[in-house]
Amino acid sequence: MNIHEYQAKALLRSYGAPVSDGRIVLKADEAKTAAGALDGPLWVVKAQIHAGGRGKGSFKEESAGEKGGVRLAKSVEEAAEEAKKMLGKTLVTHQTGPAGKQVNRIYIEDGSDITSEFYLALLVDRQTSRVSFVCSTEGGMDIEEVAASTPDKILSFSVDPATGYQPFHGRRVAFSLGLEGAAVKQCVKLMGILYQAFMEKDMEMLEINPLILMPSGDLKVLDAKVGFDGNAIYRQPDIAELRDETEEDPKELAASKHDLNYIALDGEIGCMVNGAGLAMATMDIIKLYGAEPANFLDVGGGATKEKVTEAFKIITSDPNVKGILVNIFGGIMRCDVIAEGVIAAVKEVGLKVPLVVRLEGTNVDKGKEIINNSDVDVIAADDLKDGAQKIVKAVKG
Repeated sequence: MNIHEYQAKALLRSYGAPVSDGRIVLKADEAKTAAGALDGPLWVVKAQIHAGGRGKGSFKEESAGEKGGVRLAKSVEEAAEEAKKMLGKTLVTHQTGPAGKQVNRIYIEDGSDITSEFYLALLVDRQTSRVSFVCSTEGGMDIEEVAASTPDKILSFSVDPATGYQPFHGRRVAFSLGLEGAAVKQCVKLMGILYQAFMEKDMEMLEINPLILMPSGDLKVLDAKVGFDGNAIYRQPDIAELRDETEEDPKELAASKHDLNYIALDGEIGCMVNGAGLAMATMDIIKLYGAEPANFLDVGGGATKEKVTEAFKIITSDPNVKGILVNIFGGIMRCDVIAEGVIAAVKEVGLKVPLVVRLEGTNVDKGKEIINNSDVDVIAADDLKDGAQKIVKAVKG
């Protein structure tokens, strides 16, 4: 689960991290009041979407050469005007894809004097199963280019969970960033704050880009991007309240409400599979035979008829889907339950694209009998290879 920048900063502020004062704007007529509540003399107006690259992004509604989703203003009136220009518009960045995302929230905050910009992140290292610090002196909008062309400028190290965060971790970050004097002590304290927040709030990723050094010698968190472990949200009710469902794919949102593991993709063949490994193999074999999967969908090991019906509805709601492959290997999951769910879903939703069903395992004969005796136009498959070939052929002609 992701949250907006202003929410991330409020969370970090509650732990004692240094962040700028800011105000959130949801309606255009609130912008001037929000900007007026800040000291100035420089205001930063930021579009709030769940995607990076806002500074280099562009709005669909604006002509070429217009400013991106992060803008500077030198007066309250100018800040309010820039906020009004962005609210309700569609911002396109390298992370949103060409469709972009609609800006429904604007964050206005005090501007900051900057001496140096750094990159800092905490994340879960899947190889070591530890939390890692990642930092670089090359902070700002071009960090992706730094990672690609000069990876030696990025330092990464993990924290031993037996000891947790220790001051030497913070000093290692500080020295790698070239900090001196009081800034080193600030860095040691800030890294401890960030590590504590990361662990206590079940974060998966905490990215600060940039972390800045000001002329006063103080550090400040100028931007913040935070993602949380979705499996741990049940024990973080305060974080769950920050969820912005308008930022999520409607199909993925519907799937989460029915406890379905669904991820939308860009292909044309919808997949309904039980088990994450089998789902990955199904997507791979679809690509092997010349097509692209439209989704990852794992209905789980104990799916009910109703759950299968909802899964089918979600797949068919994708206008890009030109065919559907149901691939079920029954263990705990019974093939007859899947068959009943597929038939019920087809009758309720309607079937406008080719459907290939491959069943194997528990109650497979009952499942095939249910499908064969129905009046639904289904293409039966003997195994995974056969199913993939048949659905690709049906879609490609």
